[in-house]
Amino acid sequence: MKALPFKIPKPTNTAIIFQEDQGAFYSQLHQHEELQISLIRKGQGTLVVADTVHHYKKGDLLILGGQQPHVFNNDASEGLMHTIFYSPQSFGQTFIDLEEGNAVASFYAFAKAGFKTTATPAIQTLFEHLKKAKGIHKLSYFLQLLAILEVIKKEPLSSFVYKRKISNRDGKKMHRIFEYTLSHFDQTIYLDDIAAIASMTPNAFCKYFKKRTNKTYFQFLTDLRIEQACKLLSDTPDMSIASIAAQAGFQTLSHFNRKFKKLKGISPREFRKLLFD
Repeated sequence: MKALPFKIPKPTNTAIIFQEDQGAFYSQLHQHEELQISLIRKGQGTLVVADTVHHYKKGDLLILGGQQPHVFNNDASEGLMHTIFYSPQSFGQTFIDLEEGNAVASFYAFAKAGFKTTATPAIQTLFEHLKKAKGIHKLSYFLQLLAILEVIKKEPLSSFVYKRKISNRDGKKMHRIFEYTLSHFDQTIYLDDIAAIASMTPNAFCKYFKKRTNKTYFQFLTDLRIEQACKLLSDTPDMSIASIAAQAGFQTLSHFNRKFKKLKGISPREFRKLLFD
């Protein structure tokens, strides 16, 4: 299957597509025109979206903008994800021009950079209805979901809106870069090594990566390591900060503390304290 672009399998007579993914989620870097609303029912892992790295777990709701490059990387093969795909164009211009249809188009525009939130019981119930509903009932549940998502507290996924389609060649190259990084972030990664993965010179690789992600490769790598550290701080309360720093790929504790505070605004110790106090 091509890494990019990716077409959502769908019947021709529906605007709202419900999909269930079990086991290991589709792990190729990809993008599609439809906005994606995904509920993690089971499992956890890492989501790379545009220029950022996020950890996801059971109960998370992830909204990805149309054409936003992303890849899910499960920690295990026991995941379960329910996803809704839609594009305003699927509803037709007549509906979009109505007051009710404007809400669909405006939410699509608002969610272009994506966001993350926790699925409330009401959201989880709507997903159950959407899984089974058809016709006008499906549309009704969908509009109820959008109404909740407009006002719910949420965390942005990215600051970078990707406006163009990526070629299949670029998609495969970026996938190799992300795949290698996700597998080796806990080790020392030299510029020459990652440039070789992309079959490029170091200088060309730096320009290539920055143009497609809006940040340098080593900024991206640091983000990934900090997200892994946050997961370890949450999942292993008895592990020392020094051990977490090492497992996340930082060579010194002082470097880890400095980068963590710069990105999160608090120290790793303060972050852990907020989690368990």
